[in-house]
Amino acid sequence: MKSKEEEGIGRIVLVDKPEGPTSHDVVLWARKTIGTGRIGHAGTLDPFASGLLLLMTGWSTRISQYLTGLPKEYDATIRLGIKTDTDDVTGTVVNQNENWNRLTRTKIIGTLNGFEGIISQEPPQYSAKKINGERMYRRARRGEWTDLDPVTVKVDSISITDLNLPFIRVRTRCSSGTYIRSLAREIGEALDTDAHLTGLRRLSIGKFSVSDSISALALREGQSPSGHEQVPIRSALAHMESIDVGKDVANKLRNGVPVDITQGKYKDGEVILVSSGGKLVGIHEIDGELMKPKKIVPVDFIQ
Repeated sequence: MKSKEEEGIGRIVLVDKPEGPTSHDVVLWARKTIGTGRIGHAGTLDPFASGLLLLMTGWSTRISQYLTGLPKEYDATIRLGIKTDTDDVTGTVVNQNENWNRLTRTKIIGTLNGFEGIISQEPPQYSAKKINGERMYRRARRGEWTDLDPVTVKVDSISITDLNLPFIRVRTRCSSGTYIRSLAREIGEALDTDAHLTGLRRLSIGKFSVSDSISALALREGQSPSGHEQVPIRSALAHMESIDVGKDVANKLRNGVPVDITQGKYKDGEVILVSSGGKLVGIHEIDGELMKPKKIVPVDFIQ
């Protein structure tokens, strides 16, 4: 049985979501199996998609913003020649053409290479993005199309893993916020044809791999996560700058008091992880020469 401290501060659980259930379904299964009501997730997967989902328990639900921004890697299958209103296989076909018949492997590879780097994307109409407080997919279901400002994202790499026209299977590593459905549509447009996403699997989030995860179906059947499927908060936030402070400074920070920082190592606005004697104090932001608390671990939860 886990201690009060361990249950309180929580942990990150790596879960492999299958095609079909929603990300919220997985959260409900985890609540029942793990035995705590306070569980959230970092980064939604559409029902038709599978792969890595990061669940957070206890206090760790408060750090989701520092995990959702990590780069992600996907295995995606694109069907050329057909456009759907959702840009994926769940939508209604709105246009078709056979232009893909003229494509060569060389042409496709060259086109994909053009998507690497900083690119501008138009978000799909069916997305969780909010417009005036309402999810876009709700507006789209009513037939209300929205003019959207493009978003800037980064595609670190994209390469073909299988080519059987009209299907292209690719692996891509990209920044948080990249719409893979939009990427599929835009690849089709660049190839002078239509396209939509027929399969999507998330392989990794930051340093976390789906190969280290527990099956969501196993969670549903009552199997609890153990070993490498669970990650302590400090390990999960290892990508952040960190500092170890003395007991007196730690007590001030826990009480919400900003403290002077004179090392000169950190940039204004930088967010850092603070520990004291190997115990997590919280997440803080540099403001000039001050270190200000943002997320403080309650004393009762210190591990």
